[in-house]
Amino acid sequence: MKPHERLGEARTPNGTLITLHRHDGAYLIRADGVELMSTRRHLSEDRLAEVACAPLRDVPRARVLIGGLGLGFTLRAALRDLRDDAEIVVAELLAEVIAWNREPAYGLSDEAMRDPRVRVVHDDVTNVLRTNAGGFDAIMLDTDNGPDGMLLSENAPLYAKRGVALTVAALRSGGSIVYWSVGDDPKFAGALRGAGLTVKALPVRAHDTTGPMHTLYVATPRR
Repeated sequence: MKPHERLGEARTPNGTLITLHRHDGAYLIRADGVELMSTRRHLSEDRLAEVACAPLRDVPRARVLIGGLGLGFTLRAALRDLRDDAEIVVAELLAEVIAWNREPAYGLSDEAMRDPRVRVVHDDVTNVLRTNAGGFDAIMLDTDNGPDGMLLSENAPLYAKRGVALTVAALRSGGSIVYWSVGDDPKFAGALRGAGLTVKALPVRAHDTTGPMHTLYVATPRR
């Protein structure tokens, strides 16, 4: 059996233990022992960026926000889809997660984070939203397992009524929000519609051909 290496750990402000592991060439992040993400299963994280950024491929100076760096897959997908004059702001709560992605030996996001289009902010994404009213053409939120599968209590305000309103206020005209969720959550989709948003649910596999189905909620303000 190949070894299961624990490479690092961090504590969230509310005490959740976040750990980075390597096993058989793959990396994964766990929260109190529960897997949050893995380099073996990231199709839905790629799709998160592809769905949000597809309408912006030809938009000059597009500005987007990614809430949650994770293992960097959403960031790297956004870089593939946006013009050279775009700006990608990544808000990450934990300094350790930023450091893991910057470690060249792990081969995660070191190159992507050095791209001149990228600005990584060590902060709660709600603070970034609050200080950037009308600031983004697209907002991608993958801060947890989604509203129904939440593992980190720090993320709860983002999915509550006030957090949704704060996110909507950070959009530019014509912008969109894409939420990642570990599964279908009709209650949350209903809450988004109640906040004046048009919502489309997109089922996406965790891996190209196998694994669980995740859900992307594409939300746009009603005109």
